[in-house]
Amino acid sequence: MNIPVGPQEADDYERLRSELVRAVSRICPPWLASRADDLVQVALLRVLEIRRKSEANAQISTSYLRKTAYSALIDEIRRCRRRGEVSLETEEGGIDPAAETSSPRPDPEEVSAGQEVGRAIRECLAQIVRPRRLAVALHLQGHSVPEIGKLMSWAPKKADNLVYRGLADLRECLVLKGVKP
Repeated sequence: MNIPVGPQEADDYERLRSELVRAVSRICPPWLASRADDLVQVALLRVLEIRRKSEANAQISTSYLRKTAYSALIDEIRRCRRRGEVSLETEEGGIDPAAETSSPRPDPEEVSAGQEVGRAIRECLAQIVRPRRLAVALHLQGHSVPEIGKLMSWAPKKADNLVYRGLADLRECLVLKGVKP
């Protein structure tokens, strides 16, 4: 089925969106079900961007919509893993009690060691020059280099250099403090 992406009417848009909803629902794992609508929106934006670039002359096939939905899903999974996100909700939408008790609590020594490392990182970050400090802080929060460039209005190469050099400064400072990265 080819969906016209020319001068769009409301029913064409709804058909496009319903195809994307079906594609996402087929491939979305249960642990990401709460983000299915977001995935549909991301995929829809990608398709509409293609339509805009092709000046509304493109025919969008169902297989292309499935590939776009799959790509949006993969990007979301990578983002979740990079940021270490874990959903506490079950497939039914309630809180999963096993998620709260599945990992053993760390012992006090581990907590203390983690606090010391955190303190050392904060002290080292305070010593780094401001642009590098900002780039490293965003990197440590899970932002990719292109995201950092966009957030800070820097050229991609500048963002890459600031993150790379800032991380090198951070490592050097941590080694001087006796903390091995």
